[in-house]
Amino acid sequence: MNRIDYQQCPVCQSDRISYKLTAKDYTVSQEKFDIWECAACTARFTQHIPPIEAIGAYYQSAEYISHSDTREGLINKMYHSVRKITMRSKQNWVKTAAGVKSGNLLDIGSGSGAFLHHMQLLGWNVTGLEPDAGARETAQKNYGLDTRPVHELFELPEEQFDCITMWHVLEHVHDLQGYLERIRKLLKPGGALLIAVPNYTSTDARLYGEFWAAYDVPRHLYHFSPVSMDVLMQRHGFSIRQKYPMVFDAFYVSLLSQKYKTGKDGLIAGAWKGFRSYWKAWRHVNKCSSIVYEIKPADAP
Repeated sequence: MNRIDYQQCPVCQSDRISYKLTAKDYTVSQEKFDIWECAACTARFTQHIPPIEAIGAYYQSAEYISHSDTREGLINKMYHSVRKITMRSKQNWVKTAAGVKSGNLLDIGSGSGAFLHHMQLLGWNVTGLEPDAGARETAQKNYGLDTRPVHELFELPEEQFDCITMWHVLEHVHDLQGYLERIRKLLKPGGALLIAVPNYTSTDARLYGEFWAAYDVPRHLYHFSPVSMDVLMQRHGFSIRQKYPMVFDAFYVSLLSQKYKTGKDGLIAGAWKGFRSYWKAWRHVNKCSSIVYEIKPADAP
C-alpha cells in the first residue's frame, strides 16, 4: 500500500509545512500518525495516510457511531441522548442558511441516515451520499432511505440544491479541492453550504494535546482552524457568512479524550474539561470544539 505523504499543504498548497505532533488511532489499528502544520494558512493534516482505496479498513469498528448507530458504551449512549437536540439545531441552521422552509437538500457523508430522515419528515427532498455500504444499509433498514455511493457526487445535476450539508465529513475527504469545486456547481444560485468540522484551536484540543479524540487519525485527514477554513473557502469562491458552535461536542470529545489519555472512562474529569471548553466557546465561537460554518458563494447576496 502506497501511503500519502504531503510535500505541500493540502489546503493552500504552501510548502511551509512542518511536523507538529504524533497521535494514535485508538479506534481501530492502534497505529501512530504524524500531524503536520502549515505556517501559511494554519491548517494541520495527517501524514502517511492510507490511500482512498485502503482507508475503509480504518472505519471497521462497531464503535464508529456514524456508521453503526451503536448505543454500546456510556459515551455512545450520551451521544444518542443529545442527538434530538442537535437535530433541531441542524434544521434551524439549514432553514436560515438556505432561506427556505423546504427544498432540495444534499447531505454528503450521510452515515446511518438519521439527519436525512429528520429533514425528510420536515418536507425536504433529500439526497444522501455515503461511502460506507454498511451505513447505507443501516439507512435503508432504519429509515427506508436510498442513499447513494459518494462517487455519485460527480454525476448529480448542477444547480440542483438549496442546501448542501457536511456534518463532520470534510476532514475525511481525500479529494478536498475536487469536492469543493464540485459542490460549488451543485448549489442553486443563492444556495448555501453548511460544514461542521472539529477545531484544533479549541480549548479541549489544547487541554488534551496528542490525546484529543477529534484528531481521530488516520480517518481525519485534515485538522482545521477557523483561519484555514476561511482560506480554503476563498480558494473556491465561497465566503463564510456565519459560524455556530456545536456546544455538545466539547463534552463528547472530552470524554473520549479522557478515556484515551487514562485508559478509563474518567467521567468527572472529562465532563469538567468539556465544561471548560463549552464555557469558552459560549463566549468565543472560534474556541469551540467543533464549528458549523454557514457558507455561500462570494458573489451571492
